[in-house]
Amino acid sequence: MTPDPLDPGGPAAARLLEGAAALGLALTPAQVAGLLGFLALLTRWNRTYNLTAVRDPGEMVPRHLLDSLVMLPHLHGAAVLDLGTGAGLPGLPLAICDPDRCYWLLDGNGKKVRFVRQAVMELRLPQVAAVHSRMEAYRPGRKFSTIVSRAVATIAQIHGLAAPLLERPGRLLVMKGRYPQDELQDPALRDLDVAVHKLFVPFLEGERHLIEIRCE
Repeated sequence: MTPDPLDPGGPAAARLLEGAAALGLALTPAQVAGLLGFLALLTRWNRTYNLTAVRDPGEMVPRHLLDSLVMLPHLHGAAVLDLGTGAGLPGLPLAICDPDRCYWLLDGNGKKVRFVRQAVMELRLPQVAAVHSRMEAYRPGRKFSTIVSRAVATIAQIHGLAAPLLERPGRLLVMKGRYPQDELQDPALRDLDVAVHKLFVPFLEGERHLIEIRCE
């Protein structure tokens, strides 16, 4: 029988623990099980639905889990909105390791939101809500202390959508690859409090930058 690569004692778990330690995160056995359970569910759904182009569980650890968890120290407040969550990234890995915050995971793609809802149910994440809506049309009747997004649009476009939904004080966190020089020169960002954090994601090649916009 072929060993399960997502077994809690397998290579993916070892890679996850090593990578989390490099990020300064001490994951509990329950969190490791939850993160691997998320990848197992994602792998299963990927056989039918095109949720992610990453198919190798070993590559999913850095590209989906560690690349999400690296944002954890930058979160602010008690309510987090994940704009354009897709297959639940970064929202689900963050929520698994951060049970004291409430998360709203929003996407306009119905099949991806169905996957997120299934993951929330199977992983028993009562503090997470999956929301099926286009970002432009989302009117939740509440605001959020942190809004996160993994490069679904330009920084200025994401800020335009997120600003009305942010509490004061609040944080908008946008994940990018290479340093987004051209985007940062957009006049729409000129008067904003913008900080750029260069990130290290274990086992992941290429640059990663987190754009933080503080709204006080």
